[in-house]
Amino acid sequence: MSDPYETTEAHLERLLGRALNSFDLPDLLVERLGTALAHSSSLYTTHHSPAAGLWRETHRHTYLLADGGSASLWELAYRLRGDRGTRCEVFASKAELGLAVTALFGEAPAESVLDPSPAGGLDGDREDDLSVLSALFAASTPQERNREYAMEESADHARRVLRRAENLDRPGEAVAALLRSAYGHRITQAFGGRQCLADGRDAGFSLYEHAFVLLDGSELSLWEVEHTATPDGRHMCEVYESEAVARGAMEVRARVR
Repeated sequence: MSDPYETTEAHLERLLGRALNSFDLPDLLVERLGTALAHSSSLYTTHHSPAAGLWRETHRHTYLLADGGSASLWELAYRLRGDRGTRCEVFASKAELGLAVTALFGEAPAESVLDPSPAGGLDGDREDDLSVLSALFAASTPQERNREYAMEESADHARRVLRRAENLDRPGEAVAALLRSAYGHRITQAFGGRQCLADGRDAGFSLYEHAFVLLDGSELSLWEVEHTATPDGRHMCEVYESEAVARGAMEVRARVR
């Protein structure tokens, strides 16, 4: 955790000192950072994969420079499988950070949260056969999901998800109370963008997992179904506490309008 009384000079010296690759930073950038008058640090994303023995965090360090401009350094702190200590690297841009994450972990970082949009026509596929549709809804091989969270207004995001849910069996106050302590979240599309025939008319279906990390370190997910299987074809959102119940609701909506 950053020391609120640490000077900007000391902060920068400590950051560059622990980074394994600080010598790769452009000389001009380092010179400009040497004139920094103030700084701000924030946790950008965090990723937990206990089963694989992997952990990483990214931090953004922003500096106000003497010339009136500003500059940011992106820090990657991580432990690989079998590591006992934490390694740190620092980068001049978010793009360079992304390349490093890909090289180390074999995956692209989730640096922005997916913004779900109303279902309909993303891939143009149509499934007339409801048995095929049911199989698509039900097909879900359990896989370890990446747990990389965006650190921005997560409790408010949870509140908005629950507020737009129109189903009567949506999560209640107990779940809402837990989510008030959410400090990180990630949205993953589990199924979606598929146009299907429901009751002889087109209907679009999408399923999103809204995964949250809470202050006690636990994780909690909301499963949001977005569809247009409504009598007037309007867009509707429903939210459930489990993936199985959400997929079951999609199948019911596809069969009954």
